[in-house]
Amino acid sequence: MSVLTLPFRWLATLEWRRGFFEWVRTDGVTWVYIFKVLSAAFLTLWLAMRLELPQPRTAMITVFIVMQPQSGHVFAKSFYRLLGTLAGSSMMVALIALFPQNTELFLPSLAIWVGLCSAGAMRYRTFRAYGFVLAGYTAAMVGLPALQHPDGAFMAAVWRVLEISLGILVSTLVSAAILPQSASASMRNALYQRFGVFAGFVAEGLRGDSQRDRFESSNVRFIAEAVGLESLRSVTAFEDPHMRRRNGRLGRMNSEFMAITTRFNALHQLLERLRLRGPLQIVTAIEPGLTALAELLDAYAGRGLTEGDAARLAEQLAAYKEGLPERVRTLRAAYVESGPSDADLLDFHTAYELLYRFVDDMHSYAQTHASLTEHNHAREQWDEPYVAQTNWMASLAAGVRAAFILLVLGSFWILTAWPSGAMMTLIAAATVGLSAATPNPKRMSFQMACGTLFGAFVGFFETFFVFPWIDGFPLLCLVLAPVFVFGAFLASRPAYAGYGLGLLIFFATGSVPDNLTIYNPYNFINDYIAMVIGMLVCAAAGAIILPPNSRWLWSRLEQDLRAQVLYAITGRLRGLGSSFESRTRDLLHQAYGLAVGQPRVQSKLLRWMFVVLEVGHAIIELRKEQAILPVHPCYAESQPWRQAIRVMGRALARLFMQPSASNHERALVAVDHAISRVQATDEPFARHFDTSALRRVQSYLHFIRTSLLDPQSPLAELAPAKGLPHAS
Repeated sequence: MSVLTLPFRWLATLEWRRGFFEWVRTDGVTWVYIFKVLSAAFLTLWLAMRLELPQPRTAMITVFIVMQPQSGHVFAKSFYRLLGTLAGSSMMVALIALFPQNTELFLPSLAIWVGLCSAGAMRYRTFRAYGFVLAGYTAAMVGLPALQHPDGAFMAAVWRVLEISLGILVSTLVSAAILPQSASASMRNALYQRFGVFAGFVAEGLRGDSQRDRFESSNVRFIAEAVGLESLRSVTAFEDPHMRRRNGRLGRMNSEFMAITTRFNALHQLLERLRLRGPLQIVTAIEPGLTALAELLDAYAGRGLTEGDAARLAEQLAAYKEGLPERVRTLRAAYVESGPSDADLLDFHTAYELLYRFVDDMHSYAQTHASLTEHNHAREQWDEPYVAQTNWMASLAAGVRAAFILLVLGSFWILTAWPSGAMMTLIAAATVGLSAATPNPKRMSFQMACGTLFGAFVGFFETFFVFPWIDGFPLLCLVLAPVFVFGAFLASRPAYAGYGLGLLIFFATGSVPDNLTIYNPYNFINDYIAMVIGMLVCAAAGAIILPPNSRWLWSRLEQDLRAQVLYAITGRLRGLGSSFESRTRDLLHQAYGLAVGQPRVQSKLLRWMFVVLEVGHAIIELRKEQAILPVHPCYAESQPWRQAIRVMGRALARLFMQPSASNHERALVAVDHAISRVQATDEPFARHFDTSALRRVQSYLHFIRTSLLDPQSPLAELAPAKGLPHAS
């Protein structure tokens, strides 16, 4: 037996197995996706032709638009496509009823509708944006051809809904039945791996081994993962009942992960300032507590965190947190014997206050992760949702751009009476909708135009030199398959997605035969010229009319980023921490994506995010501390220290809304005054961070001060000669 099995054992040890499985996990997934696109497209086309739908190609185009590598994304995209189609068809019927055969009034009304939908697509990102896109260009694609025959508008809308529903149904079935790729599995894997990377990042930072570039790139990664996981969480609700029952905990985990990254960033920034400034005695006094936590996290660095690991981590963090106050008292007593200054002692207290809060938040995250093993759990009750933040000017610009394009091209169609003018206008409406929510609509539109142009040449050859010589549906599939394979491959590559979409969607629009095929080269060439012109006009508009990847939007998003400090000061306290975290990260994620290719802009935005998170989080903690103060005269609203904190809040709001040297100076003076008022206030409790509210308040005030004077902060440019003096 051993002799017979020897060849198989030898094969099992070959290196090719590792390469094969690596290919399966990467390019293999792409080819499975392409196979499913072909299967769904041809099955949809066959059913549409058998059912004698007016435009079978519309059903097939739906497949190209909604198909995704993961089934959850297909379900979500299909759901929003159906909603958008119903909304767009309803609006089209209403407009046709209001303005029958009245192009002069119909076109402006349609332009306003498409503009509103494009603005909504920019405002509501991910697959919700797709519903707005469909609501806009469905009205155009159904309404413009029916404008000359308003009596058929209602049936045109009904047929379009049926064709799209067929494409959605087949796409969903194929995605779920043929080698399904689960979005919930991707989310579990992302959750498991994320903490392992973060644990290594923290251990490195606590030991002082991290470099600035690596620190920034890791934070960008964590921000992108937080935004991406929020999108993935909304997708898994369509796909997996197991994940749907844990939806609240998944949202809570994402919020808690954002909180622990902010906590650690604040601690890391303070430690870096102390290490750069010196003296070394304070760093030596703080390091024992940091080293113990780093050693605890070493066991989890670089590996997936399962629910069992999370339960064990929660127990270890609970024990560490319980022993931390006594450890701090011991270290503080030893440090006091060396005769530190009041400022150094305040740095010591601030560092351990931040460390305690970081461990407390990380313990809460581990508990939530461990609770995923149970179907029902108390931690499922979470009412602090992720809050996306989009600049209203960016949404307005997208709407104005879409309405302008539709008005210009529609007017050209009316004035010239070009037979393909309706095609040009409706393709422009589709293009401007599909590119509205992308960071660079000019590039997306241009790529789609190039893909469409290539599809025109291929389509002309197949339509007039191949289709007349074939007979039967199998041969039709054989002829169309190479084009669809190439288009699906391009669409699966983010850098070439526009080319793939243009080839797939508009090759199908102009070249896939209907039940009754009409060979008219004149109309064929005119329609493709109209399509390419419509897309090029969209590309030009994206480059000229308030392009989203230009300096005007970066500066607007930077202002919105700074305005989050004002939100931390004035926002409703309940759920404020979670919404502040998500709004700030969402803004940075948008701005960072729009500034691709501009490393200086990205670096400045990232530095603004750090200081906004540091100051904003400290303000929220100050507000929470004041909200739970016990009843005692020293904590009264009229106390000088509380009045000084209110003055400081106004000064910080002024500084971040209008950064200038004078506002920076006023903010520093206000923070120093608040610190001195807190120090001068007598308190009936021991001055330890776990028993004294004023000790914690003083630590957060001191941290705000060090953040304002951080040499790595953009605020440092406002006071280049100040350095980092001690607080008095």
